[in-house]
Amino acid sequence: MSFENAKKQIEAKPVKLARFMKFNSSKPRKFGKAVKPCRRCGKTEGVVHKYGLSYCRQCFREIARELGFEKYQ
Repeated sequence: MSFENAKKQIEAKPVKLARFMKFNSSKPRKFGKAVKPCRRCGKTEGVVHKYGLSYCRQCFREIARELGFEKYQ
């Protein structure tokens, strides 16, 4: 059973919900790829952080011209 399904089942019971959230909720991440998602679509894979961009590679390709990047050959 997933976290969301279990939480949905005990939402009407506040005491059980508080205990469930204390022991089963995920902790906030301080490092790793889940900390810095793409600022446009939210993906965590293939994110370009160079120059402080924080866009995934797909979003970067779509908006690179608007940001001032040019393709060199």
